[in-house]
Amino acid sequence: MALLEVDEIDTFYGKSHVLHGVSLQVQEGQIVAILGKNGVGKTTTLRSIMGLTPPKNGRISFKGQAIQGKKAFEVAKLGIGFVPEDRAIFPDISVRDNLDIAAKERKDGSRLWGLEKVFEYFPVLETKLGNRGRNLSGGEQQMLTIARTLMGNPELVLLDEPCEGLSPVVVLEIFRLVKSLRENERITILLAEQNVKFCMKSADWGYLLEKGVIKHSASMEVITSDPDIQSKYVAL
Repeated sequence: MALLEVDEIDTFYGKSHVLHGVSLQVQEGQIVAILGKNGVGKTTTLRSIMGLTPPKNGRISFKGQAIQGKKAFEVAKLGIGFVPEDRAIFPDISVRDNLDIAAKERKDGSRLWGLEKVFEYFPVLETKLGNRGRNLSGGEQQMLTIARTLMGNPELVLLDEPCEGLSPVVVLEIFRLVKSLRENERITILLAEQNVKFCMKSADWGYLLEKGVIKHSASMEVITSDPDIQSKYVAL
């Protein structure tokens, strides 16, 4: 059984039909990428799973339990964490308070992530503990957003456009971080990203999205070796 299963969901913004029968699966320990150009529905897919933009039709299950129709806080309690594209840190409180406010145990009472472990992967945040969120650089804010999500000890992380608006140097740093989390922690991630270069060495599987429809799915090895797929569906 897959950790996450999305089956034929249709999602709307008002009368605008954005997702058309989207289906995907994420196995435990995988990093799966939803790839596509801007405006094709990548973010909407993650928001649908999280309960922020509930689908009108279809089924979403996490660990075999149907979660479509649940509120976002209920989905989070079940063990899904969301790293939004706009980061959504608390700008007027300290880095430490941003982290502490998100800290919680898993449903079974275990706690894999705390401040000490977060600082192993995000050492720059330890040096900025007293700084307000608004005073961090864009890259530091992105790291804080990911770290804050991990403090909630999720079993699945939804990671939305982690490269957006960041310099190539910071993108490389975020890539190394995601790769390290995959290799050392076997963390499960569903990643929405338009830059295939970011995904090619970290993700196991990719779903190619166009105009709200899954057009193709394959291993990232296949996707990265096919220039026709890349030029049609993703940004290079």
